[in-house]
Amino acid sequence: MALQNIPEFIFNHWFLFLVLVATLALLTHNLIQGNKGTVDPLGATDLMNRRDAVVIDVRPLADFAQGHILNAINLPMNGFKNQIASLHKHKGKPIIVNCRSGSQSAMACNLLRKEGFEEVFNLRGGILAWQSANLPITRKRR
Repeated sequence: MALQNIPEFIFNHWFLFLVLVATLALLTHNLIQGNKGTVDPLGATDLMNRRDAVVIDVRPLADFAQGHILNAINLPMNGFKNQIASLHKHKGKPIIVNCRSGSQSAMACNLLRKEGFEEVFNLRGGILAWQSANLPITRKRR
């Protein structure tokens, strides 16, 4: 197809062209915004060590008890929204939220941002990524 036929193609297949434009826009948005507000396990340890970041684990208590990041606070996702007030004392610190794989904690991060928490990071890959990086976990409760 020659370049002069492109306008005719767009006119004849306008719906497909709109889908293509929308898809490209969403992909571009994800590339630009996708990693904003996330941190990998090594970045999380850096935030914990250098900036005294607070770790919030949103997994159920049974999963938390099987092993969690040292000094993590367990606020299970099923009651998370009602427990956000207990975190206001940490509002000035970076907050790292984790779950099993990173999807539940992403929702918790959004809730925290809506409540005015500015430095909120989702642990990319969750506790599974933390363990894959051979970082320590504990069974001791705070």
